[in-house]
Amino acid sequence: MDQDPHYTAERELLEAVSRITPFSATTPPDEEQNQPKAEISCQASKEKPEKDDVQDSNASLSSNSSMTTKELQEYWRNEKRQCRQVKLLFEIPSTRIVEHHLSKYVLYKIIILQTGSFDCNKSVIERRYSDFEKLHRSLLEDFSEEMEDVTFPKKTLTGNFTEEIINERKLAFKDYLRLLYSMKYIRRSKKFIDFLTRPELEEAYGCLRGGQYTKALEILLEVIGLQERLTRGNPVSIVPTLCAITVCHKDLENPASAFEYGEKALLRLRVHTSHRYYIPLLETMITLAYELGKDFLSLQEKLEEWKAKKHPIKIFTLKELAVREYVQ
Repeated sequence: MDQDPHYTAERELLEAVSRITPFSATTPPDEEQNQPKAEISCQASKEKPEKDDVQDSNASLSSNSSMTTKELQEYWRNEKRQCRQVKLLFEIPSTRIVEHHLSKYVLYKIIILQTGSFDCNKSVIERRYSDFEKLHRSLLEDFSEEMEDVTFPKKTLTGNFTEEIINERKLAFKDYLRLLYSMKYIRRSKKFIDFLTRPELEEAYGCLRGGQYTKALEILLEVIGLQERLTRGNPVSIVPTLCAITVCHKDLENPASAFEYGEKALLRLRVHTSHRYYIPLLETMITLAYELGKDFLSLQEKLEEWKAKKHPIKIFTLKELAVREYVQ
């Protein structure tokens, strides 16, 4: 008996869909398989989101529960557009020999570039052999298993300042940084980030404490871009630097710039109202907003709301907090 042609066509369609769906759901396209995995700087990609982030995510998902399949696909497509692949490259193009009365050492110039960017997104730092050596020993304490196959250039008794040895170490340190950055837990570690940023930050805060606000601001603005690229999974970690920039601009009588960086810091603390910088920053922003003729009442309401919930405690000013950073 002949089958109904409509029934046959419908069955063939269902069979085709059943063959296609599992493949498209589990197997990425060839070009995606061949691409190197890069760090995804998206709020939804955190491995260990904080409690507030989890609640926000759940709320977002629950609000989309009534969407149709087509609407959900469009929603996630928009979410993915907001994620950016971020990858850093390390270059060591040159060195210089520094001589003091009792010491002599080589400084390696490290250029840190963001892939797909122009020169405005590069950072330049200098480190000596002993800095690399200290980092290596420190990382071995926490990541001995991950660093099992990582080689480090050995010291030599003689010839440390010959062109041949210096060039060898330039290449070795470049590969060393590239390899460390390729390991997720190491590139996110405080020790690795401190190696790339702490010396400059210590210098900047030293200038700030000494009232050299122009010099401090110059260094901080150089460091903040690198900090942002290194700590995309933890945006709160750069709040102290943003606040220090705010303090410098304020003391240099640049209220508009101070307010701009204060807003960036406040945005990162919107769900971290117990953070030690939150209230001092809020008080500074109220003063700046009033001076600039901006809306300060909403900021004042947040301050009063916080004070109503918390017990009275001693609160430092924003500048007092800033000068206490990196004090040995």
